[in-house]
Amino acid sequence: MINQQIFLTLAEETEKGGLFDIGATLPLVAIQFLLLMFVLNIILYNPILTVVDERNEYVLDNLSKTSDMLVAASDLSTQYEQELSNTKKEARVEIIKLQKIQKERFDNELRISQTYIDKLAQNVLENFSNKKSQVLTNLQTEIDLLSTQMLNKLSIKI
Repeated sequence: MINQQIFLTLAEETEKGGLFDIGATLPLVAIQFLLLMFVLNIILYNPILTVVDERNEYVLDNLSKTSDMLVAASDLSTQYEQELSNTKKEARVEIIKLQKIQKERFDNELRISQTYIDKLAQNVLENFSNKKSQVLTNLQTEIDLLSTQMLNKLSIKI
């Protein structure tokens, strides 16, 4: 029975205002809600928003620095590639010059060696010719001597 009375009293109280009872509590709840929003905005949301803004600025600053560094690196890379190609060209030209100089030196040394060999061969031939003529003259004298001796011997025997 007591339970029935409680339900009856509860039912009587709910019928008075209904679902949309506009009384003094609704503006009070609205003021509390607005005050809570204002306090939360000052205490919680503003510091978080400043941290997020600072982070965004930091990220954007780093991105701009990175893009500047990339541009500088690209410029340096193209500059070094140009310098490298110029150095390669200069090295090729220098190698060609050195090859020409070395070939000229080799040709000069070859010419000098060839003239030395020619002179040496000519000297050897002259010496050989002189010795040949000496040997022939000596041989001629010996032949003459032997032939006179043979004639003398033959004439003696006859």
